[in-house]
Amino acid sequence: MQGLMMDRQLLISSLVEHGATVFHDREIVSRTVEGPIHRCTYGDLRYRSKQLAGALTTLGVKAGDRIATLAWNGYRHVELYFGVSGMEAICHTLNPRLHPSQLIYILNHAEDRFLFIDLTFVPLVEAIAENLKTVKAIVVMTDADHMPESGLSNLLCYEDLLNAQDDSFVWPDFDENTASSLCYTSGTTGHPKGVLYSHRSSVLHAFCVSLPAVLELSESESFLPVVPLFHANAWGTAYAAPMTGVKLVMPGPALDGASLTELMREEGVTSTAGVPTVWAGLLDYWREHDTSVPTLRIMIIGGAAVPSSMVEAFDKEFGVEVRQGWGMTEMSPIGSVNVLKPEKRTAPAEERYDIQIRQGRAVYGVEMKIVDEEGNTLPCDGKAFGELKVRGPWVLRRYYREEGEALDSDGWFATGDVATIDCDGYMHITDRKKDLIKSGGEWISSIELENLAMGHPDVMQAAVIGIPDEKWTERPLLIVQPKAGANPSKEDLLAFFKGKVEDWSIPDDVVMVEELPIGGTGKVQKTELRKTYG
Repeated sequence: MQGLMMDRQLLISSLVEHGATVFHDREIVSRTVEGPIHRCTYGDLRYRSKQLAGALTTLGVKAGDRIATLAWNGYRHVELYFGVSGMEAICHTLNPRLHPSQLIYILNHAEDRFLFIDLTFVPLVEAIAENLKTVKAIVVMTDADHMPESGLSNLLCYEDLLNAQDDSFVWPDFDENTASSLCYTSGTTGHPKGVLYSHRSSVLHAFCVSLPAVLELSESESFLPVVPLFHANAWGTAYAAPMTGVKLVMPGPALDGASLTELMREEGVTSTAGVPTVWAGLLDYWREHDTSVPTLRIMIIGGAAVPSSMVEAFDKEFGVEVRQGWGMTEMSPIGSVNVLKPEKRTAPAEERYDIQIRQGRAVYGVEMKIVDEEGNTLPCDGKAFGELKVRGPWVLRRYYREEGEALDSDGWFATGDVATIDCDGYMHITDRKKDLIKSGGEWISSIELENLAMGHPDVMQAAVIGIPDEKWTERPLLIVQPKAGANPSKEDLLAFFKGKVEDWSIPDDVVMVEELPIGGTGKVQKTELRKTYG
């Protein structure tokens, strides 16, 4: 017997409609590429998203066409999220930090028909345009007064396109399993692989993102996503914003400590989200300039492991609660968020920080398990570690235009992470499967050593890789980027590990570098370090 309820499709257009209806005058604030701060509302977002959908229709865009973006976090990029998907086309966000050859591959593989770009990326597109096989025109996301001089022959102006339309476009109704958006992941071997989301998966993920134990979004909050709209859907925040009515504050290209602090203070930001490298810079800026953001309560950090020293610093010095999040492009992307259980909030600081460096408990909709090399499920005792597998309604089942399922025979997706799960459900990633170091038959976690190293007062960033050893097979090498003006000795850095880990897991040597190689998603590129030092 089936239930007797309405069958309404879960579509992305319903989110912007809800935002405009219930939170009509709630603000979206953006630092623009052109310079000034721009203010609009959720009512404006619906109007302009419909204008955009009308413009795309005039340009001949049809259901299922891929529309690419190369843009920062700003109101026009958010309009693309809704205007493109709402008309049943596919919004394909590109990561501008990728190598030009990878961008060419991705654009051609996706067969994008139009490319929308911020002014910043005009030179980049000029350099690759002749290699793009399917792009009919390039739309610069600015007004006529700021249109650049360019040799590109197929250049269009975003505001001109919208100004030629009104808001009479009617959102079509269609199957919620229709593709809505496309992201390519750099966390794979070989060429980047596409993850094709559906309207259903995106709306369900938005519900999850909004929960109090996740990002805690609501009309009474002011949220600034530092995580880019071009990286895994900005963790679903663009979809969750009109669902909840949160004030949305977009930083544009200015992600330095001074710019972020100024925008957060002026807009009363209460929560924010981004990768550890950005927050390390913000932390240094606050300390150096004796400043902070009094309204900021919650900082969601994901994309890479968060060192205990960062959790402690934001808590003790600035009263900001750090919530570590974990996920993957293949998971839309959120899989877990670390929020302390009520009884742990009054625990001693060191106990709390030890919990907060874990990747957290699975959010509703995501199931997790760890397995050994034979695929046997391991106990959730906080000690056994194995490969982490996940499943859920916003986890991919197959990569875009790839043959075969990406799941095992029981329908689980292998993340490539090695983790433990304790009896309270807190998952803790000990390493990527490919980054574990096997020394003398024992496993060494590179992440654990990196987190400890970053607790040293003279260390800005640290990475650990395994290097070949005739006797032990592999030994850990510590690679350190010191803080500005600091000059720590190798002996001091290695002594810092004493008593914190077993002596046999302490690195044998240290290499000092001016800068660690950072990839397009804010993670240290260990493949590059292995090429140089392996």
